[in-house]
Amino acid sequence: MNLVRAELERLFARRFVQLMVVLLALAFAVTAATTLAGSHKPSAAELSSARAQATEARQSMETHFQQCLARRNGTLPPSDSELYFPTDCSEIDPIRQDRLPIAADFLPGVFSFAQQAEPLLYFLIAFLVLFGFLVGASYIGADLNSGGVVNLLLWRPRRMTVLGAKLGTLLGTVLALAVAASLVYLATFWVIGQTAGLAGRLSGDFWRSLGAVHGRGMVLVLLASALGFAIATLGRHTSAALGAVAAYAVVWELGGRLVLEIVDAPRPDQLMLSSYIGAWLTGEARFYDSQICRGDTAGGGYCEGFYSLTWAPSLLVLLLLTGGLTAAAFAVFRRRDLI
Repeated sequence: MNLVRAELERLFARRFVQLMVVLLALAFAVTAATTLAGSHKPSAAELSSARAQATEARQSMETHFQQCLARRNGTLPPSDSELYFPTDCSEIDPIRQDRLPIAADFLPGVFSFAQQAEPLLYFLIAFLVLFGFLVGASYIGADLNSGGVVNLLLWRPRRMTVLGAKLGTLLGTVLALAVAASLVYLATFWVIGQTAGLAGRLSGDFWRSLGAVHGRGMVLVLLASALGFAIATLGRHTSAALGAVAAYAVVWELGGRLVLEIVDAPRPDQLMLSSYIGAWLTGEARFYDSQICRGDTAGGGYCEGFYSLTWAPSLLVLLLLTGGLTAAAFAVFRRRDLI
């Protein structure tokens, strides 16, 4: 417990950590203030007009779907023959859409918590992932570079215990801060929706979906923190983690993707780490690949050309990457000359 307490004090005493917390609070305050300034409580007339427009939009979707079915059955009137219809009418079936038009879609300048809570949460998670990675990298990187780890080992001469305490303290602190920040963040925007906008339809499905995104986001924040910690431990410096991420993004995510597109490689998105991050965070990600449909449409058949990455294999990839680098960091730290 003394070691953990000491690590907590060292972590919160770091100026970089304090700066990142201030930046987190500042980003939160700016987002909330901007949202509050750009929203207003809709009047009864605005709500009535928006509901009428939403009803008209839904009826228009149903009419277009019925026209598509009539075209397929050969009963479409000549006056509608110039309208565009997809090959598969189920694409525009209102029942199969992710969401139908609602009144909030026709209320410009009105913040709707039910509609915008999830995008706002994604924004916060992205910031917390960056926060966790940078704090994790600087926390161990600065100690290794300055000799702080050597001084700590003089007091507690067990390398694995010391490094494990540092990693555990980091993950526990980042998780507690991320959960607290996200709850305050969502509560603030809920209050804005209640007082200066619309709360929207806050059903059980909405809260379950938002909770799932929040849970996956917290896991991603922990993985990013551990990844920054591991890379900085392997490179013995904070800049090693920053350089590794920058090199990966430029060389592979940008350069590698371009080369794969030039050689027309099949399913290039499956080779990109960003694809698995997106698939884990959203639950499923869809990507287009023209090669999927080669030979399938020769006989006039229909082919979407999309393939999916789901959350389970995406989590496995992220865990293997983070776990592998963390294990390597512990193995190297155990045998490395720290002086």
